[in-house]
Amino acid sequence: MTGAFLPSAPANPSHPQTALLPHNHSDITSINVWGTRGAKMAACKIHATWRVSVLAALCWGVALGLLLPSLPALATPTDEIQVYTSDIEPEGVVGLTWHENYTPDGLKTPDFPHALIDNHAYSSVTEWAYGVTPWFEAGLYLPLFADTPSQGWTYNGFKLRALFVKPGYENNVFYYGINFEFSWNQKWWETQVNTGEIRPIIGFRFGPDNRMSFTFNPILDNFYKGGIGGLQFNPAERLDYKINETWTAALEEYDGFGTLRQFLPGDQQFHELWLTGDYNGDPISVEFGGGFGLTPASNGFTVKLMLMMDLTGPHGLFTEM
Repeated sequence: MTGAFLPSAPANPSHPQTALLPHNHSDITSINVWGTRGAKMAACKIHATWRVSVLAALCWGVALGLLLPSLPALATPTDEIQVYTSDIEPEGVVGLTWHENYTPDGLKTPDFPHALIDNHAYSSVTEWAYGVTPWFEAGLYLPLFADTPSQGWTYNGFKLRALFVKPGYENNVFYYGINFEFSWNQKWWETQVNTGEIRPIIGFRFGPDNRMSFTFNPILDNFYKGGIGGLQFNPAERLDYKINETWTAALEEYDGFGTLRQFLPGDQQFHELWLTGDYNGDPISVEFGGGFGLTPASNGFTVKLMLMMDLTGPHGLFTEM
Protein backbone atom coordinates (compact mmCIF):
# COMPACT_ATOMS: atom_id res chain seq x y z
CA MET A 1 0.00 0.00 0.00
CA THR A 2 1.29 3.41 -0.73
CA GLY A 3 1.43 5.77 2.21
CA ALA A 4 -0.57 8.90 2.49
CA PHE A 5 0.63 11.44 4.99
CA LEU A 6 1.66 15.02 4.55
CA PRO A 7 5.03 16.32 5.73
CA SER A 8 3.91 19.93 5.87
CA ALA A 9 0.14 19.69 6.23
CA PRO A 10 -2.22 17.49 8.25
CA ALA A 11 -2.21 13.92 7.04
CA ASN A 12 -5.41 12.46 5.68
CA PRO A 13 -6.44 9.59 7.93
CA SER A 14 -8.41 7.60 5.47
CA HIS A 15 -5.29 6.62 3.55
CA PRO A 16 -3.28 5.18 6.43
CA GLN A 17 -1.44 2.39 4.65
CA THR A 18 -2.78 2.30 1.12
CA ALA A 19 -2.58 -1.62 4.44
CA LEU A 20 -5.21 -0.62 4.11
CA LEU A 21 -4.66 -3.27 4.53
CA PRO A 22 -5.07 -2.84 5.90
CA HIS A 23 -2.73 -3.76 2.81
CA ASN A 24 -2.88 -2.96 3.15
CA HIS A 25 -3.37 -2.97 1.71
CA SER A 26 -2.41 0.11 3.44
CA ASP A 27 -3.27 -0.19 3.01
CA ILE A 28 -4.58 -0.54 6.66
CA THR A 29 -3.81 -4.41 5.53
CA SER A 30 -4.06 -8.79 8.46
CA ILE A 31 -3.60 -11.47 5.84
CA ASN A 32 -4.63 -14.30 8.08
CA VAL A 33 -8.09 -15.41 7.05
CA TRP A 34 -7.86 -16.80 3.53
CA GLY A 35 -9.01 -20.33 4.22
CA THR A 36 -6.46 -23.03 4.99
CA ARG A 37 -3.00 -21.60 5.42
CA GLY A 38 0.59 -22.51 6.13
CA ALA A 39 2.16 -24.91 3.65
CA LYS A 40 4.42 -27.41 5.44
CA MET A 41 8.18 -27.37 5.04
CA ALA A 42 9.29 -30.62 3.49
CA ALA A 43 13.07 -30.97 3.48
CA CYS A 44 16.28 -29.31 4.58
CA LYS A 45 16.80 -28.05 1.05
CA ILE A 46 13.47 -26.24 1.18
CA HIS A 47 14.34 -24.83 4.61
CA ALA A 48 17.56 -23.39 3.20
CA THR A 49 15.80 -22.06 0.10
CA TRP A 50 13.17 -20.01 1.86
CA ARG A 51 15.61 -18.70 4.47
CA VAL A 52 17.96 -17.47 1.77
CA SER A 53 15.06 -16.04 -0.26
CA VAL A 54 13.47 -14.17 2.66
CA LEU A 55 16.90 -12.89 3.74
CA ALA A 56 17.55 -11.68 0.20
CA ALA A 57 14.16 -9.95 0.16
CA LEU A 58 14.90 -8.24 3.47
CA CYS A 59 18.26 -7.04 2.13
CA TRP A 60 16.53 -5.84 -1.03
CA GLY A 61 14.05 -3.88 1.07
CA VAL A 62 16.82 -2.17 3.02
CA ALA A 63 18.61 -1.36 -0.22
CA LEU A 64 15.45 0.13 -1.70
CA GLY A 65 14.92 2.24 1.39
CA LEU A 66 18.47 3.55 1.23
CA LEU A 67 18.87 4.01 -2.50
CA LEU A 68 15.47 4.99 -3.81
CA PRO A 69 14.46 8.56 -2.99
CA SER A 70 11.03 9.42 -1.79
CA LEU A 71 8.46 12.20 -1.75
CA PRO A 72 5.92 12.66 1.05
CA ALA A 73 2.65 11.06 0.08
CA LEU A 74 -0.67 12.83 0.00
CA ALA A 75 -3.85 11.24 1.21
CA THR A 76 -7.04 10.13 -0.49
CA PRO A 77 -9.61 7.51 0.55
CA THR A 78 -7.75 4.27 1.18
CA ASP A 79 -8.09 0.98 -0.65
CA GLU A 80 -6.77 -1.44 2.02
CA ILE A 81 -6.98 -1.27 5.81
CA GLN A 82 -5.00 -4.23 7.06
CA VAL A 83 -2.12 -5.41 9.22
CA TYR A 84 -0.05 -8.09 7.47
CA THR A 85 0.93 -11.29 9.24
CA SER A 86 3.06 -13.92 7.51
CA ASP A 87 -0.01 -15.91 6.44
CA ILE A 88 -0.10 -16.60 2.69
CA GLU A 89 -1.90 -18.77 0.16
CA PRO A 90 -0.72 -22.39 -0.01
CA GLU A 91 1.48 -23.23 -2.98
CA GLY A 92 -0.53 -23.43 -6.20
CA VAL A 93 -3.71 -21.90 -4.72
CA VAL A 94 -5.44 -18.78 -6.05
CA GLY A 95 -7.14 -16.51 -3.50
CA LEU A 96 -9.32 -13.42 -3.58
CA THR A 97 -9.90 -10.69 -0.99
CA TRP A 98 -12.50 -8.00 -1.59
CA HIS A 99 -11.68 -4.86 0.47
CA GLU A 100 -14.50 -2.40 1.16
CA ASN A 101 -14.20 0.80 3.23
CA TYR A 102 -16.57 3.62 4.06
CA THR A 103 -15.95 6.87 5.99
CA PRO A 104 -19.18 8.31 7.43
CA ASP A 105 -17.22 10.99 9.33
CA GLY A 106 -14.06 12.11 7.55
CA LEU A 107 -11.99 15.10 6.51
CA LYS A 108 -13.89 17.43 4.20
CA THR A 109 -11.08 19.10 2.26
CA PRO A 110 -8.88 17.60 -0.51
CA ASP A 111 -5.16 17.23 0.12
CA PHE A 112 -4.21 18.47 -3.33
CA PRO A 113 -6.12 19.88 -6.34
CA HIS A 114 -8.77 17.47 -7.66
CA ALA A 115 -7.98 14.84 -4.99
CA LEU A 116 -10.78 12.65 -3.70
CA ILE A 117 -12.31 13.74 -0.40
CA ASP A 118 -12.56 11.33 2.54
CA ASN A 119 -15.88 12.40 4.03
CA HIS A 120 -18.70 10.00 2.99
CA ALA A 121 -16.28 8.19 0.64
CA TYR A 122 -16.63 4.52 -0.30
CA SER A 123 -13.48 2.83 -1.61
CA SER A 124 -12.84 -0.73 -2.69
CA VAL A 125 -10.40 -3.07 -4.43
CA THR A 126 -10.28 -6.75 -5.33
CA GLU A 127 -6.97 -8.33 -4.34
CA TRP A 128 -5.92 -11.45 -6.26
CA ALA A 129 -3.22 -13.68 -4.75
CA TYR A 130 -1.32 -16.78 -5.85
CA GLY A 131 0.87 -19.03 -3.70
CA VAL A 132 4.03 -19.39 -5.78
CA THR A 133 6.02 -21.31 -3.13
CA PRO A 134 5.57 -22.00 0.62
CA TRP A 135 7.43 -18.72 1.24
CA PHE A 136 6.38 -16.46 -1.67
CA GLU A 137 2.98 -15.08 -2.63
CA ALA A 138 2.34 -12.83 -5.64
CA GLY A 139 -0.58 -10.40 -5.66
CA LEU A 140 -2.51 -8.04 -7.92
CA TYR A 141 -4.90 -5.27 -6.79
CA LEU A 142 -7.35 -4.62 -9.64
CA PRO A 143 -9.62 -2.77 -10.04
CA LEU A 144 -9.10 -0.07 -7.43
CA PHE A 145 -12.16 2.20 -7.36
CA ALA A 146 -14.11 4.65 -5.21
CA ASP A 147 -17.39 6.55 -4.96
CA THR A 148 -17.20 10.05 -3.47
CA PRO A 149 -19.82 12.84 -3.25
CA SER A 150 -17.62 15.26 -5.19
CA GLN A 151 -16.48 13.04 -8.08
CA GLY A 152 -18.80 10.04 -8.10
CA TRP A 153 -17.40 6.69 -9.26
CA THR A 154 -13.70 6.71 -10.20
CA TYR A 155 -11.14 4.13 -11.30
CA ASN A 156 -8.01 4.85 -9.25
CA GLY A 157 -5.30 2.49 -10.53
CA PHE A 158 -3.78 -0.89 -9.68
CA LYS A 159 -0.93 -2.45 -7.65
CA LEU A 160 1.44 -5.40 -7.85
CA ARG A 161 2.57 -7.17 -4.67
CA ALA A 162 5.39 -9.58 -3.72
CA LEU A 163 5.17 -11.10 -0.21
CA PHE A 164 8.03 -13.18 1.25
CA VAL A 165 7.50 -14.97 4.59
CA LYS A 166 8.73 -17.67 6.94
CA PRO A 167 6.54 -20.69 5.99
CA GLY A 168 4.16 -22.42 8.39
CA TYR A 169 2.49 -19.32 9.85
CA GLU A 170 -0.15 -21.21 11.85
CA ASN A 171 2.50 -23.23 13.70
CA ASN A 172 5.09 -20.51 14.27
CA VAL A 173 5.45 -18.84 17.65
CA PHE A 174 7.67 -16.21 16.01
CA TYR A 175 6.82 -15.21 12.43
CA TYR A 176 8.22 -12.67 10.01
CA GLY A 177 8.36 -11.58 6.38
CA ILE A 178 8.50 -8.60 4.07
CA ASN A 179 6.08 -7.23 1.47
CA PHE A 180 6.77 -5.02 -1.55
CA GLU A 181 4.10 -3.12 -3.47
CA PHE A 182 4.35 -1.14 -6.69
CA SER A 183 1.44 1.14 -7.61
CA TRP A 184 0.16 2.86 -10.75
CA ASN A 185 -2.13 5.72 -9.70
CA GLN A 186 -4.63 8.10 -11.23
CA LYS A 187 -4.00 11.82 -10.65
CA TRP A 188 -6.87 12.17 -8.17
CA TRP A 189 -5.60 9.21 -6.10
CA GLU A 190 -1.95 10.21 -5.67
CA THR A 191 0.23 13.13 -6.73
CA GLN A 192 2.26 10.96 -9.11
CA VAL A 193 1.72 7.85 -11.22
CA ASN A 194 4.20 5.46 -9.59
CA THR A 195 4.56 4.87 -5.85
CA GLY A 196 5.77 1.97 -3.69
CA GLU A 197 5.72 0.37 -0.28
CA ILE A 198 8.21 -1.61 1.81
CA ARG A 199 6.45 -3.46 4.63
CA PRO A 200 8.48 -5.60 7.06
CA ILE A 201 6.41 -8.06 9.12
CA ILE A 202 7.34 -9.10 12.67
CA GLY A 203 5.06 -10.99 15.06
CA PHE A 204 4.86 -13.50 17.89
CA ARG A 205 2.28 -15.57 19.77
CA PHE A 206 1.89 -15.72 23.54
CA GLY A 207 -0.57 -16.44 26.36
CA PRO A 208 -2.49 -19.62 27.16
CA ASP A 209 -2.21 -22.06 24.23
CA ASN A 210 -0.63 -19.18 22.26
CA ARG A 211 -4.11 -17.75 21.66
CA MET A 212 -2.81 -14.18 21.61
CA SER A 213 -0.50 -12.64 19.02
CA PHE A 214 1.11 -9.27 18.38
CA THR A 215 2.08 -8.15 14.86
CA PHE A 216 4.09 -5.07 13.88
CA ASN A 217 4.40 -3.62 10.35
CA PRO A 218 6.99 -0.77 10.32
CA ILE A 219 5.90 0.45 6.88
CA LEU A 220 7.95 2.76 4.66
CA ASP A 221 6.04 4.38 1.77
CA ASN A 222 8.06 5.55 -1.19
CA PHE A 223 7.44 8.20 -3.85
CA TYR A 224 10.94 7.83 -5.35
CA LYS A 225 11.88 11.46 -4.68
CA GLY A 226 13.60 13.27 -1.85
CA GLY A 227 16.15 10.71 -0.64
CA ILE A 228 15.96 8.42 2.36
CA GLY A 229 14.72 11.27 4.54
CA GLY A 230 11.64 11.60 2.35
CA LEU A 231 10.40 8.07 3.06
CA GLN A 232 7.08 8.10 4.90
CA PHE A 233 6.96 6.18 8.21
CA ASN A 234 3.43 4.76 8.50
CA PRO A 235 3.53 1.81 10.94
CA ALA A 236 0.63 -0.51 11.77
CA GLU A 237 0.14 -2.81 14.76
CA ARG A 238 -2.32 -5.57 15.70
CA LEU A 239 -3.01 -7.33 19.01
CA ASP A 240 -5.46 -10.21 18.67
CA TYR A 241 -7.05 -12.97 20.72
CA LYS A 242 -8.23 -16.26 19.20
CA ILE A 243 -11.56 -16.98 20.88
CA ASN A 244 -12.00 -20.31 19.10
CA GLU A 245 -11.31 -21.86 15.71
CA THR A 246 -13.97 -19.63 14.13
CA TRP A 247 -13.68 -16.22 15.80
CA THR A 248 -10.82 -13.82 16.58
CA ALA A 249 -11.06 -10.36 18.17
CA ALA A 250 -8.38 -7.73 17.58
CA LEU A 251 -7.24 -4.23 18.41
CA GLU A 252 -5.39 -2.47 15.56
CA GLU A 253 -3.61 0.86 15.28
CA TYR A 254 -2.57 2.72 12.13
CA ASP A 255 -0.18 5.66 12.31
CA GLY A 256 1.34 8.28 10.04
CA PHE A 257 4.30 10.14 11.53
CA GLY A 258 5.46 11.93 8.39
CA THR A 259 8.88 11.68 6.75
CA LEU A 260 11.97 10.11 8.29
CA ARG A 261 13.68 13.46 7.81
CA GLN A 262 11.25 15.23 10.11
CA PHE A 263 8.17 13.90 11.88
CA LEU A 264 5.06 16.06 11.79
CA PRO A 265 3.83 17.94 14.87
CA GLY A 266 1.58 15.74 16.98
CA ASP A 267 -1.69 17.38 15.90
CA GLN A 268 -0.78 16.88 12.23
CA GLN A 269 0.06 13.19 12.57
CA PHE A 270 -2.36 10.44 11.64
CA HIS A 271 -3.35 8.01 14.43
CA GLU A 272 -6.35 5.71 14.24
CA LEU A 273 -7.49 2.98 16.65
CA TRP A 274 -9.56 0.05 15.34
CA LEU A 275 -11.71 -2.68 16.87
CA THR A 276 -11.99 -5.64 14.50
CA GLY A 277 -13.41 -9.14 14.35
CA ASP A 278 -12.40 -12.10 12.17
CA TYR A 279 -14.69 -14.94 11.12
CA ASN A 280 -12.80 -17.96 9.79
CA GLY A 281 -15.24 -19.69 7.45
CA ASP A 282 -15.10 -22.25 4.65
CA PRO A 283 -15.00 -21.27 1.84
CA ILE A 284 -15.49 -17.58 2.74
CA SER A 285 -13.93 -15.74 5.69
CA VAL A 286 -14.75 -12.22 6.87
CA GLU A 287 -12.90 -9.41 8.63
CA PHE A 288 -14.84 -6.36 9.79
CA GLY A 289 -14.29 -3.41 12.09
CA GLY A 290 -14.48 0.28 12.88
CA GLY A 291 -11.72 2.83 13.42
CA PHE A 292 -11.70 6.07 15.40
CA GLY A 293 -9.39 9.01 14.70
CA LEU A 294 -7.23 10.17 17.61
CA THR A 295 -5.93 13.46 16.14
CA PRO A 296 -7.40 16.41 14.19
CA ALA A 297 -5.58 15.11 11.09
CA SER A 298 -7.45 11.77 11.26
CA ASN A 299 -10.89 10.85 10.04
CA GLY A 300 -13.51 10.74 12.77
CA PHE A 301 -14.81 7.25 12.00
CA THR A 302 -14.25 4.66 9.27
CA VAL A 303 -15.58 1.13 8.80
CA LYS A 304 -14.12 -1.78 6.82
CA LEU A 305 -15.32 -5.11 5.47
CA MET A 306 -13.08 -7.77 3.92
CA LEU A 307 -14.40 -10.90 2.21
CA MET A 308 -11.67 -13.54 1.80
CA MET A 309 -11.73 -16.85 -0.03
CA ASP A 310 -9.65 -19.44 -1.82
CA LEU A 311 -10.79 -19.84 -5.42
CA THR A 312 -8.87 -23.08 -6.00
CA GLY A 313 -7.37 -25.79 -3.80
CA PRO A 314 -9.03 -28.10 -1.23
CA HIS A 315 -11.12 -25.28 0.25
CA GLY A 316 -11.65 -23.36 -2.97
CA LEU A 317 -14.92 -21.63 -3.74
CA PHE A 318 -15.10 -23.41 -7.11
CA THR A 319 -13.64 -26.72 -5.98
CA GLU A 320 -16.01 -29.65 -6.38
CA MET A 321 -16.86 -31.29 -3.08
